[in-house]
Amino acid sequence: MSKSKTVLVTGVAGYWGAQVADRLVTETGFHVIGLDASGPEQGVQGLDFLPIDVRNPALVELLRAEGVDAVCHLAFVESLKPNEAAFDLNVMGTTKLLGACAEAGVPKVVLKSSTAVYGARPTNSAFMDEDHSLRGSKRIGTVRDLLQIEAFCNGFSRERPEMALTILRFASIIGPTADTPLVRYLKDRWAPSLAGFDPLMQIIHEDDVVEALVHALVSDAAGPFNVAARDALPLNKVRGLVGKPRRAVLHPFAYWSRGLPGHRNLGLGRHLPLDPDYLRYPWIADLTKMRDELDFAPRYTAEEALLEFAEQRRQRQYLPRSVVLAQSEERLQAIIEHRQRGRKWREVQSVEVVEDAPEVVRDPDDGTRLETGDLSAGPAGDLAQQEAEATGSEVEQGGEDE
Repeated sequence: MSKSKTVLVTGVAGYWGAQVADRLVTETGFHVIGLDASGPEQGVQGLDFLPIDVRNPALVELLRAEGVDAVCHLAFVESLKPNEAAFDLNVMGTTKLLGACAEAGVPKVVLKSSTAVYGARPTNSAFMDEDHSLRGSKRIGTVRDLLQIEAFCNGFSRERPEMALTILRFASIIGPTADTPLVRYLKDRWAPSLAGFDPLMQIIHEDDVVEALVHALVSDAAGPFNVAARDALPLNKVRGLVGKPRRAVLHPFAYWSRGLPGHRNLGLGRHLPLDPDYLRYPWIADLTKMRDELDFAPRYTAEEALLEFAEQRRQRQYLPRSVVLAQSEERLQAIIEHRQRGRKWREVQSVEVVEDAPEVVRDPDDGTRLETGDLSAGPAGDLAQQEAEATGSEVEQGGEDE
């Protein structure tokens, strides 16, 4: 019987940590440990929860004692404006966690980032690959923290090449339950665009975010990866697909409103949960590494994700959310595809286990199943060879092509 893989998920009291932990416990062969200062509001059945902060100095002892094979770090607080409390958890917490993982010999760590770290600028290339300079807007607290985390990880990876550190830079996330800047923007009754600007936008469905994080945990791929649906859409089409009327403002007013103290409650600023630069200039990421090296393909196209979001928004006006999700055709299709992919993944895992198991040999006389081990090497092979020499029989061994 093969040893189960121990995966530690940080931030399980948060949305993404709970989603990834819930996804992992449904898979066979995983022991899932969840870490957070407080438990998730809705308990995850099968989760081994520990009320521990990632900044705890004794974390390295836990990683060693539990024999952790991989860590998915999702303890992160989003903030519109930079603040020290978020910085301490996001940046300092990540540096301390990575240090503990390195000291404990954890071979795999996965982090969640954003393509917003590239920044939205008029000089951006059409498709920015993972080696492109990171010039995201430091006016946004979340982006500022992600920039500092990635700068630290860049040096950390050079010093610790034995650790497979994977950073997934996700495009704008949308879905029926996630709370993201794009979701808040599209939920707003106004959701204005900037007059004269219609940049291309990349989208990723919330379910594909979870699948990508789980996929990265079992993948050997390391380094940064852009993750998004294969199609990019103009911002005005994004707004049109979710039924937003065409409303545009002059861009100087957008920047002015965000510069006001307390702008979240004044005028135009409260309608812009996104920095105006990201509604004005392009920030399209290249997806070649996602396809070729990470070997991951999102299930939803950008248009499918937006249409599902729009449908559920319309139905939610009249029906409870549970009924909306149960009646959604797109949701059912996603569940079917998710289960199919889960079965395929388990089949691959079972094949790997069988390859590591003792070789099954049939008796040449009566076809009886004999588990003799690998006949080509080791004590079992020696025993089989001795028996063959003693009886004069020949044991036919399968080659690599069989």
